[in-house]
Amino acid sequence: MKAVLCMGLAALAAGCDPAKEAPPAAAPKSAAAPASAAPAEKGGAIMSEIVFDPANPPPGYRNCHRNHCHHESGAVASYAQVMQEMGATRIVGAEAPPKLPDPPPDVAAPPADAERTSTGLASKVLTPGKGDRKPTATSVVTVHYSGWTTDGKGFDSSVARGQPARFPLNRVIRGWTEGLQLMVEGEERRFWIPVDLAYQGRPGKPAGMLVFDIELLSISNP
Repeated sequence: MKAVLCMGLAALAAGCDPAKEAPPAAAPKSAAAPASAAPAEKGGAIMSEIVFDPANPPPGYRNCHRNHCHHESGAVASYAQVMQEMGATRIVGAEAPPKLPDPPPDVAAPPADAERTSTGLASKVLTPGKGDRKPTATSVVTVHYSGWTTDGKGFDSSVARGQPARFPLNRVIRGWTEGLQLMVEGEERRFWIPVDLAYQGRPGKPAGMLVFDIELLSISNP
């Protein structure tokens, strides 16, 4: 991951994502067959193991390189997202990407005890932080995060990649810009971000309300 992460959450609003190298948005699905398959044995029966080969993109994709694939629609999907779409369990020439964290039990909707702001952003503190220093809208923050749609599908996670993300708060989706300003360093909080504060229905991006677990590791003010 790059030192500063351009998040499609701006797109995480106006032009940036919790991952340019691993875009959070899923590309339109293709009903065609996967790129390649290899036989596998399970329970005494021969089964077909679906294998993703970046040199031979699956139907609907023009080309794959640098850990992501370009769809014919113009959308971009990470290798992990393409593999999930295909149902692939292995990638040619590399290890399979790490498994995304399991969704939280309250992923479908914010619980009754969640804090709510006037914009519709809901959140709940999972782990208290220290001190009273909070980021501003122009701060650069370093975080660990995982994101899910409300049906429990994960779409991005710095935790799974094993490397925190660093980005300016004015370059992400509105829900992140607003929500991170509620946090202090060391705090972990779960957010339920309504669509109007997330991707606003843009094609190729996670749809509807999004749920994020975010741990604020550090704040750097400009």
